[in-house]
Amino acid sequence: MRWPRGLDTLCFGGDYNPEQWPEETWEEDVALMRRAGVNLVNLGVFSWSALEPEPGRYTFGWLDRVLDLLHGGGVRVGLATPTASPPPWFGRAHPDALPVTSEGVGLTHGSRDTYCLSAPAYRQAALRIARALAERYADHPALALWHVHNEYATWCYCDHVAEAFRGWLSRRYGSLDAVNRAWTTAFWSQRYGAWEEIRPPRTTQYLGNPTQLLDFRRFLSAELFACFDEQRAVLRELTPDVPVTTNFVFGEWVPVDHRRWAETLDLVAIDHYPSAAGLAAAVQTAFHADLARSWAGGGPWLLMEQASSTVNTGQRLLAKAPGELARHSLSYVARGSRGAMFFQWRASRGGAEQYHAALVPHAGPDSRVFREATELGALLGRLAEVDGARVEAPVAILWDAEAWWALLGPGLPAPDLRYLDALAAAHRTLWRAGVTVDFADPEADLRGYRLVLVPSLYLTSDAASVSVRRYVEGGGHLMVWYFSGIVDVDARVRLGGYPGAFRDVLGVRSEEFHPLPPTVAVPLRVPEAGVSSVSSALGALGALGASSVSGIGEVQLTGRMWSEHIHLEGASAFASYAAGPLAGLPAVTRHGYGAGSAWYLSTGLDDADLATLLGAVLAEAGLRRVPPPPGVELVHRRSGGTRWLFALNHGDEARVVPLAGTAFAGGTDLVTAEVTGDGVTVPAGGVAIVRR
Repeated sequence: MRWPRGLDTLCFGGDYNPEQWPEETWEEDVALMRRAGVNLVNLGVFSWSALEPEPGRYTFGWLDRVLDLLHGGGVRVGLATPTASPPPWFGRAHPDALPVTSEGVGLTHGSRDTYCLSAPAYRQAALRIARALAERYADHPALALWHVHNEYATWCYCDHVAEAFRGWLSRRYGSLDAVNRAWTTAFWSQRYGAWEEIRPPRTTQYLGNPTQLLDFRRFLSAELFACFDEQRAVLRELTPDVPVTTNFVFGEWVPVDHRRWAETLDLVAIDHYPSAAGLAAAVQTAFHADLARSWAGGGPWLLMEQASSTVNTGQRLLAKAPGELARHSLSYVARGSRGAMFFQWRASRGGAEQYHAALVPHAGPDSRVFREATELGALLGRLAEVDGARVEAPVAILWDAEAWWALLGPGLPAPDLRYLDALAAAHRTLWRAGVTVDFADPEADLRGYRLVLVPSLYLTSDAASVSVRRYVEGGGHLMVWYFSGIVDVDARVRLGGYPGAFRDVLGVRSEEFHPLPPTVAVPLRVPEAGVSSVSSALGALGALGASSVSGIGEVQLTGRMWSEHIHLEGASAFASYAAGPLAGLPAVTRHGYGAGSAWYLSTGLDDADLATLLGAVLAEAGLRRVPPPPGVELVHRRSGGTRWLFALNHGDEARVVPLAGTAFAGGTDLVTAEVTGDGVTVPAGGVAIVRR
């Protein structure tokens, strides 16, 4: 990782768009930034038309003055290449470089991202503006970081893309015969006899080819990275000592394999806007922060964008409650971010996102939001000591973008088989238990984790299968969800029984899927032998509202959405289906394998039931800990002999976090500067950060 030049502490600031405001506002902005403790802004993200009002004519004077003002105010700059939003003249001059939808509809200028990523004219124009910026500002003292583009995610299905897609396929597979094998084109007479017959997966009569759709996402990720890499090469040529990054955005509409991109970045940076409010927003915040840290290889990363208050979802505004600006920011910091940045500095008067929140809202600095931002800036200044400390994450959830994309394909056996839902449920359950997780590459060495969870890893490579097997053989503890290990990297079913890639380590063979309708639930029976471990689990995860033991020899669990006809091939049944066509057959199994253990969950569980089961698995893995009070988020960090505990209270009443018998009894709360005893009281909506 390469950190922005001239910054040796946590970053605080956000996107600054001075071109939207008269020049007399700029000095006020810098004065307010100093008052709030801002030390970094992203500048020029959407300024292409202001910088190049017509082809080849640059107007840098206004940017010169802004950079000088910021430098004079002690504010460092992440200077952006504005290539996510070409000016209107670009589309007029190069109509073939505008995007085309999968239905063949050509889009016109009028929003952002109106370009074709494969059009030569776009790539050339993007390189020209990037080079012009680097040549002019290479030696400017405010320059700390290059911010390339904005939220790479653009789709296009035009002929430029078709040609590039065919080139990518040729390099990946080597021959047309290999493409036909991988795509199983013998089905529905889809065999391709010439490269020119292959096009992007445009709208077709019925179900598209699932491997073609998967490969198109893979191609888009590679093509978008090529766009980024071309600009990065220019910037590194002219400013080799300035780090270069881009801001990741996450969603089903984003065809980017962020983990693979992250391996080459100077700094991993993300944007995150929760799609829910209240406690659900806090859970989403933790999920995305853990994902970003995992993309960064467990090291530091940067939250590049978040909302200070209202989030414009495109349908309705989601408002953050008082205190959430700081709590969400500190959740990111607790989980490894080297700061908290926002979109944007000053709320826009007009435009498509004029009601998106900002650090300086429409009401101006005399506002709750700006006061809370100023308080956060001061607090971040006191947390510099935490910077670089390792986040303690004893559990891994396997994450793979290609498995996710494959599970978005057509023709699957149930519409509610959703990879992100399965991951979020596992993460949410552990969040409530105060257990921090990493999202690990399925092909990585997993030996550092006490427990590895595999929720619905539909597409599984041979290397991932070997990695998981070695982990359990060496003494690891594993839990695999239904619909994992089903297909190979070409989205072809692994034959011989499900879950093909994990059958041996799980000691089971599933011969048939039995998807359950949304209104149907199946009771599960846990025999007496499993009750003691489940009862222990209820103590370990009691704060989750886990299912209760109802008499000796019985635990109440309920299967939903999915079930399977399982045969035991070495495993033992921990729970069985108690009704329906699979009555008496295994539903949850456990298999001793090598020095470790492997559990299989063949049905869906609600949060309470999943907490019960995960409690048993956590206990077996030796991960017993006192759960936090309801609504309190806990994160542990360590550097050498010093440890920090972040306790964030997302509830509406004060909570006491017990510290007796832990490393934090007698520590110091960095927020209040008070010494803690056997517990620390976290105010409603407040935060405690205990150092010992």
